[in-house]
Amino acid sequence: MADERSQAGRDLTELLGAVQNLLLNAPRVEEFLTDLAKLAADLVEPPASCGITTSYDGQPRTVVTSDPRAALVDEGQYEGGWGPCVHALATGDVVEIVDQESDPRWPEYRVHAVALGVRSSLSLPLVVNGDVIGAMNLYDFDEPEAFDIQNRRRAETFATQASTALALALRQVHDAELAEQMEQALATRSVIDQAIGIVMAQQRCSAEQAFATLRKHSQNNNLKLRTVAERMVARVSGQAVPQPPPFRRRSASSSGGAATGLGDGVPGA
Repeated sequence: MADERSQAGRDLTELLGAVQNLLLNAPRVEEFLTDLAKLAADLVEPPASCGITTSYDGQPRTVVTSDPRAALVDEGQYEGGWGPCVHALATGDVVEIVDQESDPRWPEYRVHAVALGVRSSLSLPLVVNGDVIGAMNLYDFDEPEAFDIQNRRRAETFATQASTALALALRQVHDAELAEQMEQALATRSVIDQAIGIVMAQQRCSAEQAFATLRKHSQNNNLKLRTVAERMVARVSGQAVPQPPPFRRRSASSSGGAATGLGDGVPGA
């Protein structure tokens, strides 16, 4: 028995390490969650089916599954708004069904789940910064009581680690969106400055007067200021406007603690 527990501990450690590898290597959150569901399915032996549920516009939806069976079980809960994964998502409670055929909760769901071959299940909330943003649902099709104390603890530990990794993955998405916005801002500022220089040379005027000319043309033709500037630069240079290199924020160690920033935005851009 001690050897079995030791082996289970090593297996769980391996699974938790794999979660961190997913976070480092998965290029998109969707791929991260898909691989996460497949890892979660391996928490018990034989493997269960795993579905990860979240909420879109106030309605529960399955975002990823380890296999098609989990999706079918999940979907059967959404129309009526009842079932273990819906309950875990709504309340943040862990929901275990020891024997699906005899469990008295959610009678309509029980009929649906039994018809699909579910024998037992475990639904665990995924909590990020105190908010329940999803539920990890494990369905066993082989036997009742598949989630004994040891397997339940393993699943709860895995769900906690998965929640932390998910929070970091969502942060990475936010950072990627921020970087994209920064790149767009840099491109806008650069091309407008070039266009201002062209107008200054052509009309022998100040930078303020050149900018006013560009902005007036933008308003009269219902075009974005950046579009006006790009067309002017392309016409004069005979080449399409190149895009700037990807935006990279300097770390505190490389910048003496100062964060990289942009100057004031260009009005009307």
